[in-house]
Formats: sequence, C-alpha cells, structure tokens
Amino acid sequence: MTLTRRQTLGLTAGTAAFLALSPRLTFAATSDTEAAIKAFTGGATPTAGTVSLDTPEIAENGNTVPVGVSVDSPMTSDNYVASVLILADGNPNPAVATFHFSAMSGAAEAKTRIRLAKTQNVIAVAKMSDGSTFMDTKEVKVTIGGCGG
Repeated sequence: MTLTRRQTLGLTAGTAAFLALSPRLTFAATSDTEAAIKAFTGGATPTAGTVSLDTPEIAENGNTVPVGVSVDSPMTSDNYVASVLILADGNPNPAVATFHFSAMSGAAEAKTRIRLAKTQNVIAVAKMSDGSTFMDTKEVKVTIGGCGG
C-alpha cells in the first residue's frame, strides 16, 4: 500500500494530536510513597526488621508479580500484628494492598499478586498492636518479554 503525500501528512498530524491530547501515564513521586507510609504509621518512622517481604528479583510479567509478606510476631492478645501495607513506589498510586490481622489470626502472613508498571521498589510496612512499626523493601526488576535486565 502506498500513501500519498496528503495522506502521510494527515496521519502525522492525527498522531501528533492524539499524543498531545491523550492523558500521560504518571508515576508516584517518592514524596507520595513517604506520605502514604507516614499516614499508615501515624507519622512514626518504621524500623527495619520483623517484616519479611518475598518477591521475585526479576518479574517477567509486570502484570502479575507474586508478593508474599510475613511478620514475626507471637500473635497473642497482648502482642500481635494489626495491619500490613504493601506499596510499589513506581506505580501511579503507590499503595497496593492493606492486610488486617488480629490476635486470632494465628500468623501474620499474606500472599497476593500485584501489578508493577516498571522496575521499582516494593515496600511492606507492618503496624503492631503496641503502635510500633517495621518495614522491609525489595527491588523488583520488571522485564519486557522475559529478556532480563
């Protein structure tokens, strides 16, 4: 199929107009992620430890990335995990999931699949019944077509 000069110019102008008017994909700023963490923890700065985040180092498909989180806690009525927040700092909305637990949960563990827009950090923040907070961070590299890198 051959295009005339007029058709080529029309296609170029149409493509330019579409790109200019279409909404742009934006990613969360680091401040958005920090604000979400501060809101979840009530302003407290989480410490490292107690939370264990299980993510693949390389995700071949960013649409379904398996994520598991577990928190080392006795889960008694005096000392248990109240909730865990999962964040992805490169997604348009960094907050991905929140899991709520009680002393009757037995164990503070959860697994899910999340969508990652690009290579980014996945963060898990745990809030304990006594108000203390803990955090773990893992970088997940998202590849296109499973080609690595």
